[in-house]
Amino acid sequence: QVDLVESGGGLVQPGGSLRLTCSTSGMRFNIAGMDWYRQAQGKQRELVASITSGWNTEYADSVRGRFTISRDNAKEKAFLEMNNLKPEDTAVYYCSTNYLNIRNWGQGIQVTVSS
Repeated sequence: QVDLVESGGGLVQPGGSLRLTCSTSGMRFNIAGMDWYRQAQGKQRELVASITSGWNTEYADSVRGRFTISRDNAKEKAFLEMNNLKPEDTAVYYCSTNYLNIRNWGQGIQVTVSS
């Protein structure tokens, strides 16, 4: 059973930074692509960033240049470094993976950007 657990969210002022961590278990992490999604209140869930098993990365236009996705295969964790945060980044952030053709999700973690 694949288990994904997000941590590192919270309240931050505009211009600030946060680092989200996705801790995984129940999967061969080194062969899995990892994604970060977010869902703002009243909006659809959107893909924020992806990293493949070969470390290729992709970003949504709205976060490119501010967010960085990375992974640590030894610790079986994925990360989302978020810099220069804006109020419009406020959302619940989800770690996700399409492992063995099954989409798995974490429980989500709140990120609030406000002064």
